[in-house]
Amino acid sequence: DSVCFFGLQYFLKRYMVGEVVTQEKIEEAAELYAAHFSDDKMFFREGWEHIAKNCGGKLPVEIKCVPEGMVIPNKTVLFTMVNTDPKCYWLTNFLETLLVQVW
Repeated sequence: DSVCFFGLQYFLKRYMVGEVVTQEKIEEAAELYAAHFSDDKMFFREGWEHIAKNCGGKLPVEIKCVPEGMVIPNKTVLFTMVNTDPKCYWLTNFLETLLVQVW
């Protein structure tokens, strides 16, 4: 009936803090999308380039969470994520897919 929350801090520091979106990484991701989906139209290049150019490569999101290691009741919100750039409306859903590894 309870859960010990942990793992978010590592994930954030490893993958989401600082300049994580660069033109080089965008090109690499576009190639992976094209190889996987047999089409590069699935990759939202414009959105990622906006982050690289206008956000300094930093993900425009704000994340709040309960303290790591805290034991809390089931059905309690563990963290919230809010987009801070209206042009990146799609980013929270994209990141949620990655963050599902934490809970």
